Parts: sequence; structure tokens; C-alpha cells
Amino acid sequence: MEFFSGDEVSVSTTQGGQSVVVHVDGDEHELARSDAVALREAISDAVTETREFFRTAGTYREDGSYEVSRRGADSAGNAKVFESFDAVRRLYDRLPGTFSADDVEHTGITGSRKHMLVRHFAEHPAFDCEIETRSPLTATKVGDDAEMPDEHPDAAQPSATAD
Repeated sequence: MEFFSGDEVSVSTTQGGQSVVVHVDGDEHELARSDAVALREAISDAVTETREFFRTAGTYREDGSYEVSRRGADSAGNAKVFESFDAVRRLYDRLPGTFSADDVEHTGITGSRKHMLVRHFAEHPAFDCEIETRSPLTATKVGDDAEMPDEHPDAAQPSATAD
């Protein structure tokens, strides 16, 4: 079992007959195997989360990646997977104060996914922007995000693990 990225606390496990011993920062906790399985499932549920918005959804996946998808859709053409939520934030930060699906396309995201991302930025509370016009689909950053430069000097291209 590994729950942390390695820099928060010291965690390790050992197995004994019908139990699992979890060592956390010098403390030892013995769990029945069934309790350890339940704990693993509860942690997995906490780590993987899907938030649905009006037209889009965002999923924090078990491997640390973040998937933006059309709400209720189930095909890969309706989703874009990023290395992490921070990669989505870097993409947003690189966009100009008023941006369209064409601006998103300049980052390498094509097809209907570029429109989906514009909508996701407007719907997700972590991004302070709103839809300005529907045709062409255009969003405007408001608040502090509007002050961001068009290009972050250290922003890397989003790493897609799946299209």
C-alpha cells in the first residue's frame, strides 16, 4: 500500500498472517486483512473523484492524471486526459484574457475537445472565467486571472496520456 508521494510522511506496510501492519511516522497500526482492503477502497474513492458540471466533467484519476470530458459521454473522442490538474492550470494560464476554441487549438488540442475545454474552464470553479459569446465560443477571464500574461515562461505543453 502506498498512499503518499513520499514527501509528506513516512509510510510502509508489512504483512502478517491474517493482518496488515501499517507504519506511519513511527506509529504502527495493525489491521485485519478485510479492514485493510476496505481502507484501500476508501482511499481509492477519495483519490479518484469526478465532478460534474453543466456540460463537462472533471475526473481526478488514480494515477494522478486529470480527465476533462463531456458530461455523460463515454467515448475517448469526448475526453482529454492531462498529466495532472496542474497541467490543465498551466494551459489555462497560457491563454489570453479573452480566448476562444481556436486559442485552445494552438496548444495542440483539436476537434471538439477544444470547445469542451473552453466550457470546462468556464464551469470549473478553479478557473475564474465566463462564457462571453456562444458563437464563436469565447470565454473571458475575470478577476486575478485576467491579469495573467498570455504566456507563462515556464509552462510546459500539456502532456496527454490519452485523447
